[in-house]
Amino acid sequence: MSRREQVTDQYVERFRTALLRWYDDEGRTLPWRIRPEDRAGTNLRPDPYRIWLSEIMLQQTTVAHATPYWKRFCKTFPTVCDLARAPSDQVMGLWAGLGYYARARNLHKCAQKVCDELSGVFPTDEATLLTLPGIGPYTAAAIAAICAGEATNVVDGNVERVISRLFTVQTPLPKGRKILRNLAGTLVRPERAGDYPQALMDLGATVCRPKNSDCKACPVNALCKAKAEGEPTRYPLKIRKTPIPTRYGHIYVSVRGDKVWLTRRAETGLLGGTLGFPTSDWADVLPDTATADWKAAPAIRHTFSHFHLELSVWIGEEPRGEGDWHPHATTAQMPSLMQKAWRAAKTIL
Repeated sequence: MSRREQVTDQYVERFRTALLRWYDDEGRTLPWRIRPEDRAGTNLRPDPYRIWLSEIMLQQTTVAHATPYWKRFCKTFPTVCDLARAPSDQVMGLWAGLGYYARARNLHKCAQKVCDELSGVFPTDEATLLTLPGIGPYTAAAIAAICAGEATNVVDGNVERVISRLFTVQTPLPKGRKILRNLAGTLVRPERAGDYPQALMDLGATVCRPKNSDCKACPVNALCKAKAEGEPTRYPLKIRKTPIPTRYGHIYVSVRGDKVWLTRRAETGLLGGTLGFPTSDWADVLPDTATADWKAAPAIRHTFSHFHLELSVWIGEEPRGEGDWHPHATTAQMPSLMQKAWRAAKTIL
């Protein structure tokens, strides 16, 4: 008998009832979330624009780190058309420090499309959402479920972890993702379609954690095969990763009085469209470069998703490459890599 065949209506009812009861009592309170008690006796409903902002920001980012950014964006851009009409520099500056800057570029493009082509009305159906820049299957499903009560299959990393443990899925990630998604789909029902995925994600984030799962507090522990095995954190199984490489380069901090020389990076690639200090190419070995008239500051190290980066930091007065002089305060709008270089430079300025 396959796992899908084992997911009977009775099993689904037990699982969903226990999970949603737990969510009503223990689910997280988040600034963009409308909880069941908030809706009771009111017409209060989730704002799809604000839900979309939160979902984009939470990709590869923790709630604690993303929340201040979400609040700043909502204050600065109260509507999707406010965001659409904002200069790109302002959007990228507010995003600085969240990383994965393609998200910010797509965020701006998506807002422009909603404002220009959809009369500023943010869609809530999964099919339309999937046509917008930067919105993939997970984000479209989440917005449609939370904002429109559409019975979608919302699967993120937290959900994958819960499902893998619930059914002790033996196929390791990433190959096992299709299996996990299919199993998650067997638990979806129209009832409380918006609360259910949020409850499932909360369970993974706060109880069914990657390393320190709290099985005693889990509302569905009686249904969990990994709990029965006694080794829940073994799941999800993963293919062993190869060590990520290290690349090397130089970064040039030009300072004249209260101004620094900054350049705008190309729209594509890492840190695309952001403001920062000029750099050399990043290579497997430290590139040769003329630094005779520059002072050395402490080197910096930064980690991207697929490689480490070590940069030699150089301080001088003459600018390198195309750019412009900006007040020191502008450095607060730079990505974290560039801010590391600025902090290193200030140690010898």
